[in-house]
Amino acid sequence: MNAWQFFGEAFITLLVIMDPPGLVPIFLGLTKTMPHAQRAAAARQSVVTAILVITAFAILGQTILDYLNISLAALQAAGGLLLLLVALDLLTGRAEEPVAATDVNVAMVPLGTPLLAGPGAIVATMVFANRAEGEPALVVALAAAIVAVHVVLWASMRYSLVLHRVLKDSGITLLSRIAGLLLSAIAVQLLADAIRVFVEQG
Repeated sequence: MNAWQFFGEAFITLLVIMDPPGLVPIFLGLTKTMPHAQRAAAARQSVVTAILVITAFAILGQTILDYLNISLAALQAAGGLLLLLVALDLLTGRAEEPVAATDVNVAMVPLGTPLLAGPGAIVATMVFANRAEGEPALVVALAAAIVAVHVVLWASMRYSLVLHRVLKDSGITLLSRIAGLLLSAIAVQLLADAIRVFVEQG
């Protein structure tokens, strides 16, 4: 696989998992009492928080796996099951909107993590990082994909009022359902890959 293909796969996977359209109504709800400047700052802070968390797991994830004696196939299987649950929530609309706490910075919690840098995105990033290990071009492609996804996330929050006005509630709901369908396919593929590895090793 060349770098461009790897970039495309990582970008699309992370974009679907992190779901910028589905984030818009949640972001609007959490920041509805903020003035425009503070809302813009919250969008920026949440993206910085998320990219730091994702990068940390991309770099240290394999070390954690080795320490805990967990195989990549096991991680893929667990990640596939986890992503499938998230996909079902997106498809059925059962995903709960978090309530903003008064004593925390909502840009970091819950926006930065776990909404953006959640378990699904962390697992996917670790899988891609493992695949890119030893290939400098793929490492650069993965880093570019992570940055590109977070730029899209920032834009979706920064201009959330415009997006909401254009797409309306029905448009955002439709895009979230499509994201759920794509995410379920990604989850099934992760499970299938893990099962194939287990069969080959067994």
